[in-house]
Amino acid sequence: MFPGMDRATKSVGAQHRRVPLRCIAGHMIVFFCAVLCVSAGAIVRADDNLESGRQAYEISDYPKAIQLLQQAASEDPKNPEIFLLLAKSFNELQQHDQAIASAEKAVALSPQNSVYHEWLGRAYGEKAEHAGPFSGMSLAKKTQKEFDTAVHLDEKNYSARQALIEYDCSAPGIVGGGEDKAVPQIARLTELDAAEGHYAAGNCRRQKKDFASADAEFTKALDSKPKSANLIYDIGDYAMKHNQPDRLLAVADQGEAVAPSDPRGKFYRAVALIIKKNNTAQPETLLREYLKTAPTRNGYPRPREAHEWLGRYYENQNKPQAAIAEYEAALKLDPKSHTASDAIKRLRKSEP
Repeated sequence: MFPGMDRATKSVGAQHRRVPLRCIAGHMIVFFCAVLCVSAGAIVRADDNLESGRQAYEISDYPKAIQLLQQAASEDPKNPEIFLLLAKSFNELQQHDQAIASAEKAVALSPQNSVYHEWLGRAYGEKAEHAGPFSGMSLAKKTQKEFDTAVHLDEKNYSARQALIEYDCSAPGIVGGGEDKAVPQIARLTELDAAEGHYAAGNCRRQKKDFASADAEFTKALDSKPKSANLIYDIGDYAMKHNQPDRLLAVADQGEAVAPSDPRGKFYRAVALIIKKNNTAQPETLLREYLKTAPTRNGYPRPREAHEWLGRYYENQNKPQAAIAEYEAALKLDPKSHTASDAIKRLRKSEP
């Protein structure tokens, strides 16, 4: 007993030493329950914001998607799916540094995920296209490295392998490109999926401006019944630029069979009919529907293009004023559109 401590004090002290053993256990349980509830609540809110962000992304409201996803990331900072969708959203807005940072975060959280490496490669590639020569070379090499990593992690990540093949076919040797590197990749892809392989071969020939060979490979790709709507509609983009209406109709048929809700089938069917100078109301109806439903996103024909084709449709109908209105709408969306500006000049010159 310390000096001055009497029995009463000792007794009280003993009680105070015993009672907290029960209280501490109870308080610890309450504390951990509170922590778990707060954590669970944060994850629920993060999931809600992630889903809302995904919905905003789907309707092309990328600023809103980013706002919601950043809130989700603050509540659940270890969810790589949030950062993947952030990377995609920033990419659509051409905010390259933010897209890269988000994709890097996704990769850091899940380094064995092939898709995350693919999108980091895409983010590097987008920035490389807008960079100066020296920084562009560094970014290009990072692009190839990420695509290569994505393929090694999952050989059936066909979009990553397609991106790697396209890089090797189009990039110069100084940044690691070269068609010799693409050849074995194409061969392996053809073994895995014939349609993907023929598309890759055609895309490689397209990069080299060998359009006859590209035509043959794209025909084989469509004949092999591809499962990817993106692959089908990229062939549609090629057919549109090369004035191939029959191929466009085949693209629309196959694309709608693979992905019935994808609006791109309407666009390419309308373009085919306009090239064939179909004078029914169908091309106009299809393009109006496309403008109402299609997202503004990479891989989808831009609204400007729909208005330009409507302009051409009205020219076929001998309705110059309606055609000018559509070309003006296209020019408003993209002031650099030579197709629209040249058409307006041509039509106004022919006015009485």
